[in-house]
Order: sequence, then C-alpha cells, then structure tokens
Amino acid sequence: MKPFKLMILFSFLISTFAFCKNPDSGIQAKADDNQAVIMPAADQPEIYLPMLEGKRVGLVVNQTSILTSKNNMHLVDYLMMEGVEVKKVFVPEHGFRGDADAGEEIKSEIDKRTGLPIVSLYGDNKKPSAKTLEDIDVLIYDLQDVGVRFYTYISTMHYVMESCAENKMPLLIFDRPNPNGNYIDGPVLKKGFESFVGMHPIPVVHGLTVGELAQMINGEGWLKGKVKAPIQVIPVKNWDHSMPYSLPVKPSPNLPNDTAIRLYPTLCYFEGTDVSLGRGTYYPFQVYGYPDPKFGEFTFTPVSIVGMSKNPPQQDKLCYGEDLRNEPLDHQFTLKYLLRAYQISGKKEKFFNNFFDKLAGTDQLRKDILAGKSEEEIKVSWQKDLEEYQGMRQKYLIY
Repeated sequence: MKPFKLMILFSFLISTFAFCKNPDSGIQAKADDNQAVIMPAADQPEIYLPMLEGKRVGLVVNQTSILTSKNNMHLVDYLMMEGVEVKKVFVPEHGFRGDADAGEEIKSEIDKRTGLPIVSLYGDNKKPSAKTLEDIDVLIYDLQDVGVRFYTYISTMHYVMESCAENKMPLLIFDRPNPNGNYIDGPVLKKGFESFVGMHPIPVVHGLTVGELAQMINGEGWLKGKVKAPIQVIPVKNWDHSMPYSLPVKPSPNLPNDTAIRLYPTLCYFEGTDVSLGRGTYYPFQVYGYPDPKFGEFTFTPVSIVGMSKNPPQQDKLCYGEDLRNEPLDHQFTLKYLLRAYQISGKKEKFFNNFFDKLAGTDQLRKDILAGKSEEEIKVSWQKDLEEYQGMRQKYLIY
C-alpha cells in the first residue's frame, strides 16, 4: 500500500476508535430487521467512483458525510484512499467536524488531518465564488439534513446550486434519508420573510430529502435569475418516506439523538423567545423552561458547554419547565408547548423577539398567538397552503 494511503487509513482508524468510544456520537443508522439495509448515496461507490475518474473534485461536507458500510469512514478519507483527486472542502454552519456552536463564525483554513483547503460557506461568505471553483471539475454535496425549513444545510445547498448554475459546474447530490420525512406541517414561508433560516416557500416540516428539494428548487425556478443548476441526484437505496431512520452521527452539536431531531421543528420556535429549549444541557431540544417556577416542576440549569453551546440562553439560571425526553418517536409538529409557555408568561408581545417571524416564515403565526387562537384554529389557517404545497411536492418525490 502506498505511504499516502497508509496515512489516510491510520487517520481513519483513529477517528473510528474515537467515534466508538463517544457515547454521544449518535446511534447507528438502521432499518427494521425484516428490511434491507438503508444505503445513503455515499454507501454506493460503485455508482459515483466511475463519475469521478480523472476529475478534480470539491466536496460540500461535514461530520455527517460518512460511509456507514465502511465503519463510518468519512467520505473525504474514502475518496482520497481510492485515489480520487480531492482539491478542497466547503463547509456549512457548525464546520467540517460539526463542533461549532449555532451561529458561530466558521473560518476558512487548512484541515490538519488531510492538508486540504477548507472553504467556509457560513457567515459573510455563503456561496462558493468562481475563484474557489476554478480548480474543480465536479462538486459533491453530501450533508445530512433533518427535514426542517430553518435547518441551514438546505440554505447552503441553495447557494451551492446557484454558484454551480452560474459557473456551469456539475453538482452531484448524495442523498440521505430524511428523519422527519414521513409528514409535512407548519406554516409555508411567505414572500418577504426569506432569510438564511428560510429561503423557500415550503412548510416548516417539508417532507423532502435534499435530493428531492434540489429538484424542486430547480423545477420551480427559485434560484436567482431562475437559473437551473446542473445537478445529478444519487438516490438512497431501500428507504421511503414511511420508514423511520436513526442517524449514525449527530447532524449538529445540539441534535444528539432521535428524540431531539423529532422535537426540533416544535421546540425551535423557542429560539424566537427568551424561553430555554435546553441549550447548555446535554439534552437540548428535549426540554424547555424559564427561570420562574410557574413554568413547570422539571428543573435544569443551562451552562456553557464547549462544542455544544458556549453562551446559551438563560445561562447559569435555574429554569423550570417540562421534560419531553420520554415523548414517543412518532411525535409530530405541535404548537402546544409554545402556546402553553406564552400563556404562562403573561408577556404578550414581549414574549417574542425579532427572530420569531423569520423562523415562522410569516408574521401570521405570531399574530394568531397574540389573538388568543387555539392550536386547532391556527393549524386550520395553513391547511390550504399545505394542500397546494403537497401537490407541488408530488412532482419531485423520488421515494
């Protein structure tokens, strides 16, 4: 074996050992015992390796870009071991290793393990420039999404697609299952409320894989100037939208397990308030609370945790609220915790901060809550939009 391959293999074995020792690394991707093993695109090298032969390759990846069939070997390490000419790595929010806090600046640098240039796509530079693509023949996007509109990996994909369209750069999208892919719900984003936490007129829980969404972005003309990116989706094998999926690694620092991922679309609305959703604990997006006993009997104290949450809301304050860690995994999007906290707070307009409408993708949800509407009344208000979206969604489904 060549010295370079030995170096990559040694690095891989070390990282694999560290992963296995870490109890918070997530749980192994699996299907039911009676089903065939779910195979994300990365686990199908027989399809993509021939496409990369003789090509200079760039990758949009992070810690989720692994081959479960190769003991969770990182896609970058695998491609380099196979002799693929990897030129550089582009990274989204949370960075290459996935250990940066939400909103934390991601810097462009040289990766110490591989020696590859790392180009940040988070912060001031969200879109690959023509210059960064000059020495690349094909770009690969392989990020594990969680199926929620305000999860920013799909915003990164939008900008990557736009750059590829403008620079005539082929883009391979390595698809992965959507752990919230079995339903759609929540308000559809309205024009004028676009931001990096919501770029498309889709509901909060959109029911698409990144491959399906990429096809929708192209098909509906959502890129600037209605350009179309030259994409090719490599689909997942042995999975469909009715099937549960447990992620093999944390998709981001504060989504440590299946329960957090299922509760994420529900509890993330607390980011638009001063109620804690558990950042600064080892069970984020599984609890919520506020420094006032009237919010509930369960207590927790958010603290600064390196690699998870450095400055969490309500830091070092005893919070009272609810523990949702025993919620069933078939749990779907609900407003009941948000409405309960709002009513208990008595703060009315002051309950919300400027981020709330961006998360909602509309100001109507906030107005409905202020008007005292029930969850049932609020959900009825977005059913027509969901029906229209469902019709559009059908055109782009792969699974």
